[in-house]
Amino acid sequence: MKRLALLFFVLGLPCAALRAAEAPPVSAAAPAAPQMSPEEQGVQALVDRQQALLAAAAKGGENFDMENFRTQMQDLATDYDHFLKKNPDYAPAYAAYGVMLGKVGMRRQSAMILLKADELFVHDDGKEGARTPAFVRTWALVKNQIGNYVAEEGKPLEAVNYFLAAIDLTPNEPLYHYQLGTLLTEARDDFLQSGHWTRPALDQAMQGAFRRATELAPGRIELAYRYAETFVDLEVPDWEGALKAWAALEEKATTDFDRQAMRLQAANILIKQRKFDQARVLLESVKVEPLQKEKLKLVAVLDAPAPAAPPATPNPEPAASPAK
Repeated sequence: MKRLALLFFVLGLPCAALRAAEAPPVSAAAPAAPQMSPEEQGVQALVDRQQALLAAAAKGGENFDMENFRTQMQDLATDYDHFLKKNPDYAPAYAAYGVMLGKVGMRRQSAMILLKADELFVHDDGKEGARTPAFVRTWALVKNQIGNYVAEEGKPLEAVNYFLAAIDLTPNEPLYHYQLGTLLTEARDDFLQSGHWTRPALDQAMQGAFRRATELAPGRIELAYRYAETFVDLEVPDWEGALKAWAALEEKATTDFDRQAMRLQAANILIKQRKFDQARVLLESVKVEPLQKEKLKLVAVLDAPAPAAPPATPNPEPAASPAK
């Protein structure tokens, strides 16, 4: 099975600073935020270095010293190892280290560290007061990252359980719903062949996941765009539903490019419905240069001669039903 093109995001890293970011501003009369523990301080320092190095690498540039970057990342990995030897049961450190390894392409090593983090989170979850917002959010991140790895290894039936666990821990995080919808779409055949899913149930879960992601992040146009595409992904495409979704998305778009991109999508659907005149009207309104290539493809479909009707036969045999 092809590797699944799932997203890889870092939603946050486990540290006391994360808890502070979730809390409201402290007024003069409010109690001071709790002091970070030595373990939290240690992880925070490692995470700060990690983020600074990755940010510098992302900027790149002609003068970027790749060899120096590798050396510093190796030093950071060594310091993570030392920290974990001193704190072998501290789950947030494993989570941060696993995320870092994944970001630099060490997928297998990242998965092993994240699995250890997951094991420790399961153990700590039984402790009184363990489920702080930071604890839950970091554990969900670990579940999601493991799900990514398992999916990319061609095991979607295992990966789905990790994505569902991430959703169960943090149901209001749009990324995890998006990940679930992407997995159900790209590994559709695997789920159907397992015998545990029907196509209607799969379609419902897939579309519901993308819809929920859009509801949770209404300002993320890329999520709404993907949800609008789901109406065509169904076993029986919902053409009218798709047109309504693209029209609603066009109303929310803030640039000419986005609005006209939605019109291209709608025009394509109208062509499939054989509503050619309406499709031409929409295509004529697409003016921005980056969309002209896709526009011309649809115009070519409209201008192509209609296929000749097959000759009639006196008593045609009934067509066989497609195999289910």
